[in-house]
Amino acid sequence: MSLTTIAELRTALGVGTLYADATLQEVCDAADNVLLPFIWSNSNFAIANSNVGTVGTLYFDIVTSDNYYVGQTVVISGGGSYFNGTKTITQVGTNSITVTTTHISDTNKHPINPYASVAAEDYLDAATVPAIQEAALMISIDIFQSRQAPSSGGVTIDGYQPSPYRMGNTLLARVRGLLAPYLDPRSMVG
Repeated sequence: MSLTTIAELRTALGVGTLYADATLQEVCDAADNVLLPFIWSNSNFAIANSNVGTVGTLYFDIVTSDNYYVGQTVVISGGGSYFNGTKTITQVGTNSITVTTTHISDTNKHPINPYASVAAEDYLDAATVPAIQEAALMISIDIFQSRQAPSSGGVTIDGYQPSPYRMGNTLLARVRGLLAPYLDPRSMVG
């Protein structure tokens, strides 16, 4: 479920039933896709994997022994069909974790591109934080309005200079004040 509901977006835009639910849901989902990667979460990225029988190993570019423990349940996505899903960690190395997979043949260590996401239990539910929900609504409104009028930035009277594109690098900057306490420091590089 999206952080912004279709009903909330309809009300904020004042569009009534003019647009189909599916259209508005796409906008709500897009806002989540933009926003949620920047919110603190208990996840890391696996850069490679290998398999011996049904024992699969995921490799990281961080020290995993500080983040994971044997018996912990994680949700893996983007790691390939044998790794994806809810798994229980059976072994933790310095830069790796081992889980049981459905793969039955051996594969050497090889990179995962793009990286796989390994998510443990989150302690922050973004859907319960009003500031995050408001930021999601604001981003949803901007996405919707950009779809309807792509160059809707505005023009100054004296110079006829168009303002920056709405979906540019300032999209998140406009809501950063709301999100500041919840931003993942790993997302703020650059």
